[in-house]
Amino acid sequence: VDRAASMSSTRRVAKLACALALCAAAAGWRLPAPGMVRSTARSSRAGRARVVSIATSPRQDGPARVASARLSSQRQSSDTAKADPGVAILLLNLGGPDSLDAVEPFLYNLFSDPEIITLPKALSFLNGPLAFIISKARGPASREGYASIGGKSPLLETTLAQAGALEEALAERGVTAKAYVAMRYWHPFTEDAVDAMLEAGHSQLVILPLYPQFSVSTSGSSLRVLEDIFYANPAFARVQSTVIPSWYNRPGYITAMARLIEEELLSKVFQPEEVAQQAAAGDESAREKARARASEPHIFFSAHGLPAKYVEELGDPYKAHTESTVDLVMDKLRSWGYTNDHSLAYQSRVGPVKWLEPYTDDVIPELAEKGIKDLCVVPISFVSEHIETLEEIDCEYKELALDLGIENWARVPALGLDQRFIGALADEVQDALPKLEEPTVRAINDGTPVSLRIINDLVALSRKEVLKKPPKRKRYGLTEEAEVINGRIAMAAITCAGIAALPSMVELLAARTLPVA
Repeated sequence: VDRAASMSSTRRVAKLACALALCAAAAGWRLPAPGMVRSTARSSRAGRARVVSIATSPRQDGPARVASARLSSQRQSSDTAKADPGVAILLLNLGGPDSLDAVEPFLYNLFSDPEIITLPKALSFLNGPLAFIISKARGPASREGYASIGGKSPLLETTLAQAGALEEALAERGVTAKAYVAMRYWHPFTEDAVDAMLEAGHSQLVILPLYPQFSVSTSGSSLRVLEDIFYANPAFARVQSTVIPSWYNRPGYITAMARLIEEELLSKVFQPEEVAQQAAAGDESAREKARARASEPHIFFSAHGLPAKYVEELGDPYKAHTESTVDLVMDKLRSWGYTNDHSLAYQSRVGPVKWLEPYTDDVIPELAEKGIKDLCVVPISFVSEHIETLEEIDCEYKELALDLGIENWARVPALGLDQRFIGALADEVQDALPKLEEPTVRAINDGTPVSLRIINDLVALSRKEVLKKPPKRKRYGLTEEAEVINGRIAMAAITCAGIAALPSMVELLAARTLPVA
């Protein structure tokens, strides 16, 4: 019955895909031309996505030009730099469109990733067509959203600035390092960053996803790309590497988040302007005076959502990591004397499937019904500003809250270039350096740096055999191993006996061949 139901479901999906494809054809949509499809190491494996890249003109503007210039400068290393390039740091991030024309290709890259839309193996060839249809359907609304925040995603500019700040922070600690930005779905792609790193001659690499909480769909997806490159490129495989899979519970990150929240609670949104100015200037007496009022706003953590099946069926630790981060941040605030109530919800859900609950747009009305007037919103899983914070939270959710009667709304900024956050990242890299010499396996939940060679174990790749098999229990008697050993001993004894009898055999043969006198 289960098999029949599964086959029926597969047929329904196939019919739906065909119907959508026919609708797309009727609407005049065309699949990306061959020149728009950018091959990657992932595309060499069955069922993997191909990444779309639009052609760029000789003159590039904005973040794309910055990224191109940065990669170019990375490749134009001096002889001195090549002699000692230091440790490479690969900063993994999502990426975002650098123009309105790049929105649809970016969406295609995003939704063609099997980690984002998972189809049955028999239908994996439909990932590309479905991604094309989804990108066409969502394109106009996404373009409108990006247009409202300046016509592009600010993610690349921020990540490049974070890379530079991280290099400086490590230099202050006596560590020579070069940070490379590796975006998953737009420029500069992961493959480009790896090529630049190898060309610079690095022999050591720390891989640092800019996702505090681990998820198969974020850190896991980027790490799988690196895994493919690792097995396909011998030069990359020779680089000593270590991965920091997550850092959701690290003291530096927790403290940086708590301080940003504290600063917002002490701001003029919730405090008299004079008191807020004094507190911002570092006046401790003013901070003490404001603390009672600062404990009144409800702290509302909003994390990026995820289909519930990732957690319930695939064991994705993202939800547990997020909840742990919230608990640790609130513990830190309470240790400073704040007693605010708080709640956690998940935003940005797409499609009809169940996502992690509760949903942000459901919790805001519930808080308003409880009579809450002061709301301090914290984008807990975001370390940089992008469309989910600038448009979804700052525009959509703020408008919803104010319409429902919430009077004072404040949104804590993303960590961005906050020096405490950059220092926390530098601490993570510095702590990971010894692991380059002694790679070891740790659970993802511990967030311990590990070797890229065992990344299969960390992300639980179903398409790979288990790398480390459990030791076989020893048996005694006529086992297969015993028979092999006994056979080898017997052959050695026969060989020795033959060598000992060789002189006698030679004399016998010589006597038979001598002529009779």
